Amino acid sequence: MARHRGTYNPESGSPYEISRGKLESFLKCEACFWLDRVKGVKFPSIPGFLLNTNTDTLLKKDFDRLRGLGPHPVMEMAGLSHLRPFDHEDIEKWESSLHFGSSPNHFCIIHQETNLLFGGGLDDVWEDINTGNLHIVDYKSTAQMSKSPKPLDDSFIAAPEDPKKPDYKGAYRRQMEMYQWIARRKGFSVSDIGYFVYVDGQHAEEPGMLDPSNAQQAWMRFNVAVIPYQGDDSWVEKTLFEAKNTLEKTTCPEHSPQCEYGRFLVQANAAASTDLLR
Repeated sequence: MARHRGTYNPESGSPYEISRGKLESFLKCEACFWLDRVKGVKFPSIPGFLLNTNTDTLLKKDFDRLRGLGPHPVMEMAGLSHLRPFDHEDIEKWESSLHFGSSPNHFCIIHQETNLLFGGGLDDVWEDINTGNLHIVDYKSTAQMSKSPKPLDDSFIAAPEDPKKPDYKGAYRRQMEMYQWIARRKGFSVSDIGYFVYVDGQHAEEPGMLDPSNAQQAWMRFNVAVIPYQGDDSWVEKTLFEAKNTLEKTTCPEHSPQCEYGRFLVQANAAASTDLLR
């Protein structure tokens, strides 16, 4: 059966591929999701964060060395000596977010009720050596530039206490829960507890980054923390039904009040209309 991806075709009988990132965009703004998936509107792109991608690549190498064998020292320091990086024949396919819909061996499932092929790309999975339960793991890179950096603990990925403040880490938590849901649908026993491996680039006490013995090299020091997060994936399936309903709509839904694109369009149309009246 031909792959069904990109612009949604209601006449296709093939499962429609929807990534974790696209479901997140639906949660942020139904209108933008509809314009993108149904009408094929290309939104302005942003530069890739290649430094963050590189830290992910290096962290994967660290944990790959002990995959299926035992805990990494950073896991032991976090009190997780009962865990080890999970060894699975498809682990490399699970990490391939760009090709998640290529085969059932990738990190995806077909949600039969909506005929959506839902998936994404994992950073890592850790296995409980004693029980075999799996823990979803996500690598994150940051650099706190303030004079009083926040501690790398549970509070770092929690929602802000003030509901009026933007919840920038909400997408991180939802990503964890989506991947927990997918892994369970793939037949694995998955713990509600996932882990964020955070590396935080340091600057305050650093003398610089250029290597005094080799001017062609530079170094950045990171603080590292393993932050547990208790997920709740009970909302995921309901959201898939809602996303499928939006894909079937023939007219554009309203933009979310928080949507920057929606506000831009309203302001741009108002400005254009004012110019026409002059």
